[in-house]
Amino acid sequence: MGDDASNGASEGELEQNDGQRFGRLPATAAERTVEGRASREAVVDYFADRFGIAPETFDDHTFWEKGAGKIWVYGGSAPSPVEIEALGMTCLRMRQEHWKPTTDFVQRFGRAAEECVIELESEEARAFAAGEDRELERWDGDWGYLIAAHRIAGELEPIGVGLYVHGELRSMVPKGRQRQL
Repeated sequence: MGDDASNGASEGELEQNDGQRFGRLPATAAERTVEGRASREAVVDYFADRFGIAPETFDDHTFWEKGAGKIWVYGGSAPSPVEIEALGMTCLRMRQEHWKPTTDFVQRFGRAAEECVIELESEEARAFAAGEDRELERWDGDWGYLIAAHRIAGELEPIGVGLYVHGELRSMVPKGRQRQL
């Protein structure tokens, strides 16, 4: 942990979100100094509750917020706060009503998920990767964000994040990442 003076931030600046600085998430809500900032415990619990990803999956990772509502995961530790462009990868967007995992997070950690994973057949997977929405009445799990995956060489491989509502799976694959397979 770095001290405030070495990072050029005054104590008052540390008690707010700053879009130019990463702040480590506090371990628990009781340790929070930035109003509204999530805690590590809340993020890990979300991934466990929603996707069945075991909390120990993140034992060697730290979670950070840059600005308000964009959470990053980093395989290691660093002083906090830190003024750099990127630290690890974005893993969660919290600004909307429902927390949304990122495509990068799902592709990196989705294999550890045991819940809210929808297995797509070849044609469905191609359409999903291309950014197409599809009617899929067969899902009997929760509505909301899912991990869309396809079986390749016997292994279930995460493709990205889908939003399942009213019998439709909406591809959340960002336009720049969509592919014709």
